[in-house]
Amino acid sequence: MGAMAVRTPDPNPGWLSDDELQQARERMPILYVEAIPVRLDGLGQVTEIGLLLRMNAQSEITRTVVSGRVMRGERVRDALYRHLEKDLGPMAFPQLPADPTPFHVAEYFPLPGDGIYADDRQHAVSLCYIVPVTGSCDPRQDALELTWLSPEAAASELVTSEMEGGRGALVRAALARLGALR
Repeated sequence: MGAMAVRTPDPNPGWLSDDELQQARERMPILYVEAIPVRLDGLGQVTEIGLLLRMNAQSEITRTVVSGRVMRGERVRDALYRHLEKDLGPMAFPQLPADPTPFHVAEYFPLPGDGIYADDRQHAVSLCYIVPVTGSCDPRQDALELTWLSPEAAASELVTSEMEGGRGALVRAALARLGALR
């Protein structure tokens, strides 16, 4: 028998290298979580929707929602919390739902016209949540800022046209679910 190699455990076994991720994206859907941060009044009515401002790969400024991959072995709830903290900062104090059932499932396809949502990198399936936020938000990572908008402004043609991949429709679906569209 040959000697067995001793390997140091990978400190992040749920992460793929850039090459591995590209290969996986070419072969299978990737699981994501997306969160739409909201502020509520004392009666639980939505007063504001938080949208992130980012620079895309074409150096255009776009709006988006909190979003990220679920790692292997990671609970959906943990992935949701991790991405909320990563995008909104540690003092955002998101109130995760007691039930981890998403309000919506969005399928992003690499070819335009295959559905409402598009992502030219991959086929992705995203579990979508509405998450009340009670603390102060200090966007991190690649977000330029977090803008709090009224439900009417967030649903406007101007704002939804600034969102890539059909995420404007996702924001409208969240607002409709909350009864915040008039």
